[in-house]
Amino acid sequence: MSTGKVVGLVAEDEAPQRRALVEQLRLAWPELELAAVCEDGEAALDAVAAHRPQVAFLDIRMPGASGMDVARAVAGHGGLVVFTTAYDDYAVRAFEAGAAHYLLKPLQPRAAGGGPDLQALLDGLEARLRPRGGQLIRWITASVGDSVRMIGIDEVLFFQAQDKYVRVATAGGNALIRTPLKELLMGLDPDVFWQVHRGVVVRVAAIDRLLRNELGRHGLRLKGHPEVLPVSGAFLHRFRGM
Repeated sequence: MSTGKVVGLVAEDEAPQRRALVEQLRLAWPELELAAVCEDGEAALDAVAAHRPQVAFLDIRMPGASGMDVARAVAGHGGLVVFTTAYDDYAVRAFEAGAAHYLLKPLQPRAAGGGPDLQALLDGLEARLRPRGGQLIRWITASVGDSVRMIGIDEVLFFQAQDKYVRVATAGGNALIRTPLKELLMGLDPDVFWQVHRGVVVRVAAIDRLLRNELGRHGLRLKGHPEVLPVSGAFLHRFRGM
């Protein structure tokens, strides 16, 4: 993550789940610095007051104080919350309580049963934690065949990672750039462009509808564009109410 270390907290009363979560976070998000790993809600509340974590991974049901109680303390200083739960209905409650994301137990690098992919979830957290003070991209210099084209950012419908390149899609066609998607995100207005998948960033105004196929996978249809773009579970919260 380009913004440096991120202060985090884990609170989970089940030891195997706690160990699994900590291990997976350390593998998938090296920039995350866990200031505290807690076994109950009371210890988590103390840790929040002491460390003011930027992101907290909280079990919803814990002895002492609930994950909801701890979440309110985290949100009080502007931190993000990810709830861990074994039940889908608690995930709904988590979003209603303002959670950034959720993880379904048992925790796995790629969650089963419709839960979000862990890496995509962490990418989404990085995007939300990224400071907005930098200069925004106005032009994209991209390769089109044997030529180089200047593309205004207002022309871009979406960016899609493809091997060593990123595809820049406009109404007039496609171009390729070598700038990584993560680096591009730092220069895009987060109110104009949304990351909807680990490898896709889309212009919000270009979205027509959210689709779901017979396998339960989600995709986006854009206005006047034939492709359906993939949507990861970690980013579905963006479309609540659509």
